[in-house]
Amino acid sequence: MTFQTDLLAAIDTYFDAIHFCDTEKLNAVFHPQSSLFDADNGTVFVEPIDSFSRDVAGRVSPASTGQPLEAEVLLIDFLSPISATVKIRIRAHQSIFVDHLGFVLGADGWQIVSKIWHLESTVEAAE
Repeated sequence: MTFQTDLLAAIDTYFDAIHFCDTEKLNAVFHPQSSLFDADNGTVFVEPIDSFSRDVAGRVSPASTGQPLEAEVLLIDFLSPISATVKIRIRAHQSIFVDHLGFVLGADGWQIVSKIWHLESTVEAAE
């Protein structure tokens, strides 16, 4: 595998972790000291990965409701052969998010060291 293929595999792991609420995959793809950031409410919200992982573990997964995986890579910007910023769009239930994921390549492969997310839109629930 090339480093690009390995990065795409890590992105797919992230997509699966969110879609299936799979904390094993989530904890594998996020660096243990990573944090997540959001400012949609006008103030910066910071959440360590441990807290986010607990939140994900308590959710109903989109997969369990029959929702197909809706996720796409919008941009990959390699800062170096061992670091990249990845912009993705993913749907979870009625929420559509755009995330900027900061990846680094270390001893455990490509891992997310930071995530900035934005709730881009919501869609109507299926009847």
